[in-house]
Amino acid sequence: MIFVDDRTPEQKKTHTWIVLMTDAFMSGWGGAEGGPSYAGWATDWAHVKEVEERIRSRSEARRVRVVRGDYRPPSGKGHCHIYVADEAKGNGRGIL
Repeated sequence: MIFVDDRTPEQKKTHTWIVLMTDAFMSGWGGAEGGPSYAGWATDWAHVKEVEERIRSRSEARRVRVVRGDYRPPSGKGHCHIYVADEAKGNGRGIL
């Protein structure tokens, strides 16, 4: 499993919750060839519900769940990317 976590060491202390989804569009090819693709947005507890609502509204989102910030994906083939949920929408990754 390829695992990428965009949080800085400081953000790992403040963004301790992850809204995680299985990406129906990206699963099975590219970095997730032969396995699932997971995308997660790390946030603080105060913003979990807002982030979760936005993720649930995405058409490719499957199995949306909230997990602790120390989450590690299962072993095997696939890809997991943890983004930081913030207001930086310029890169298309910000979710607040």
